Amino acid sequence: MTDPTPTQISPIAALQDREPSKPPRSQWRDVWDQFKHHKGAMLGGGFLLFVTLAVLFGDLIWQIDPKKLDIRNKDIRPIFNAIWDSGAKVSWSHPLGTDNLGRDHLAQIIAGGRASMAVGWAAMLLTMLIGTSIGVMAGFFKRLDGPLMRFTDLVLSLPILPLMLVAVTLFRQPLRASFGPETGMFILIVGVIGVTSWMQTARIVRGDILAIKEREFVLAARASGTTARGIIFRHLLPNVLSPIMVSATLGLATAIITESALSFLGVGFPSDFPTWGKMLADAVPRMQEFPERVMLPGIMISLTVLSVNYLGDGLRDALDPRIRGR
Repeated sequence: MTDPTPTQISPIAALQDREPSKPPRSQWRDVWDQFKHHKGAMLGGGFLLFVTLAVLFGDLIWQIDPKKLDIRNKDIRPIFNAIWDSGAKVSWSHPLGTDNLGRDHLAQIIAGGRASMAVGWAAMLLTMLIGTSIGVMAGFFKRLDGPLMRFTDLVLSLPILPLMLVAVTLFRQPLRASFGPETGMFILIVGVIGVTSWMQTARIVRGDILAIKEREFVLAARASGTTARGIIFRHLLPNVLSPIMVSATLGLATAIITESALSFLGVGFPSDFPTWGKMLADAVPRMQEFPERVMLPGIMISLTVLSVNYLGDGLRDALDPRIRGR
C-alpha cells in the first residue's frame, strides 16, 4: 500500500507567516519599561511630584498666612526638638516652629517652595527655548555655526554670578515699578537665570544636530524637496528630544539653586516674600541658637535638587536606545 501523495504547498504560501502578527511596541512604552527599573529615578520623580503637589495645594490644608506676625508665639521650636530637649518651647499649632517674628515655618516652607519651584520651572523652560534654538540653528545652518558658537563661548567665559548681580541691580527698580515688587522680581530672576544658563544646552543640541543631519533619512528628506523648517521640526527635533529632556531636568536643579543663592544674598524677592533661599538668609544671624531654621529650608533645597538629578539620570538611561534593556 503506497503512501498518500503529500499536499503540495506553493513557495509563496510557505514563506507566509501563519501566526497572527503582534502590534508593534510603542517607543514610549519601551522608555517607561526602562525608566521604572531605575530605582533612583523613580524615587526622585516621586519626591519631585510630592513636593510640587505640596507647594501647590499645601495652603489648602495648612491655612496659615506665611506673612502673619505673631509676636506672642515667636521662637517656637519644632516638635521634634522635644525628643532631646524636654524644656524646649514647642506647640502642635506650629509643628515646625516659628521664627523671631512669629511667622509659621511650615507655612513659609510651603509658600517658599511655591516661589522657588515656579522660578525653577519658568527659568528652565526659558533656558531650553534659548539653548535649543541656538543649538539647532548652529548645527543645521553652516553659515551660522561659527558666529553662534563663538558667542556661546563668549558667554561661557563671563563670570555668571557677578553678571547676575549687576543685571539684578540695574533692572530691579524699573521692573518693580512696572509690574510690582513680586511680579517684577519674578520676571527679572527668571530672565537672568534663563539668559545665563542656556550655553550647555546649545552645545549639546548642536553636536547631536551635526551628527543627525548627515543621516540617510535627512538626506532623503532633502532630496524629496522638504523645506529646512520641515526637516528641523519633523526629523531633527524629535531625534534630539532625549538630550533636551535630560538637560531640562538639570536646568531645573540649577535654576532652583541659583534662585536660592540670589535670595540668600539679598538681591531676590522682597524681604517679606518667603522663598527657601530667603529663609536661609533670615536664619543665619541666629544659626547657632536655632539650627533647625537653617536645616529645614536647606534640606528641602538639597532633596529637591537631588531628586531632579536622579530623575535626569533615569531619563538619560531610558531615552538612550543604545543602553535600553540593560
